[in-house]
Amino acid sequence: MTQIKSESYLELVCPAGTPAALRAAVDAGADAVYCGFRNCTNARNYPGLNFDTDELAEGVDYAHQRGCKVLIAINTFPQAGAAQAWHKAVDDAASVEADAVILADIGLLDYASRKHPDLRRHLSVQAAASNSLSIAFFRDAYDIKRVVLPRVLSVDEVAAIIGEIRIETEVFCFGSVGTMSEGRCFLSSYMTGLSPSSGGVCAPASHVVYKDEGDCMLSCLGDVTLNKFTKDEPAAYPTPCKGRYVTHGKPSYLFEEPVGWNVIDILPQLKAAGVTALKIEGRQRSRAYVTQVVGTFRKVIDALARGESNVDTGVLHELAEGGRQTLGAYKKGWR
Repeated sequence: MTQIKSESYLELVCPAGTPAALRAAVDAGADAVYCGFRNCTNARNYPGLNFDTDELAEGVDYAHQRGCKVLIAINTFPQAGAAQAWHKAVDDAASVEADAVILADIGLLDYASRKHPDLRRHLSVQAAASNSLSIAFFRDAYDIKRVVLPRVLSVDEVAAIIGEIRIETEVFCFGSVGTMSEGRCFLSSYMTGLSPSSGGVCAPASHVVYKDEGDCMLSCLGDVTLNKFTKDEPAAYPTPCKGRYVTHGKPSYLFEEPVGWNVIDILPQLKAAGVTALKIEGRQRSRAYVTQVVGTFRKVIDALARGESNVDTGVLHELAEGGRQTLGAYKKGWR
């Protein structure tokens, strides 16, 4: 069945961690997919994920034939004296005729704007630009066409930024909740020696260990125990920001509980705020996950464009991390 993609409401930007996931996202109704090369230049640099140049060229052709755009995430930070891999990623993105590159590093933005001035540039959430002055700097200095906003802003704050700078704005709508400064976190590197910000690897599977301890299971990253679960308790993947630590003799989630980001109930408010696009997180997720999440959001967005709001979204709750959902900072209920 041919999907009906609405350009009159909100653009749907979807994850593609593999060629199969890219095709699944396109077929499920994505307006755009985002993906990365199989190296340290993107923030999801895990075994079995991402694309080489030939695979990406094929993916771009597949997407373009079906009216879908492809955005390339080159959103880690080059290491001092070793920027060649990042420069090559920008060059390769241009060579396969990607619709845009998603960048965070100032030097890389400068390189892309000078070497490939016609290649559209989006500002990654990794840049942590969360106010109109910082976003305006990137817009004026490097001609960025879109900013991906950090998950620290309320709907009113999003609206205020859009009103001041008049730029395309992309916000997260589903997936993991970002902590720290949107991925610019080094906790994992202290435990594994691998940096999320320059190597794109947070809590790599090669360092994850699960251990039985009596009636409980321990989840560890390297030599550090991050959580302890009873046999009937769901065991979350061991990332440092979602570990359960003992303070004052009591275990608790100090940084962030395992919970899923889902803003399906406030899409009209985000549209009214001036948001351009919705970003689904999850390039490390399966093709089946992508199909279900993208397909559900496609139905909801098309229904809202028709003035309807009666789409069943129960599957999203089942797919949410920890089986729980949050609007996070959009509502800022702690204030």
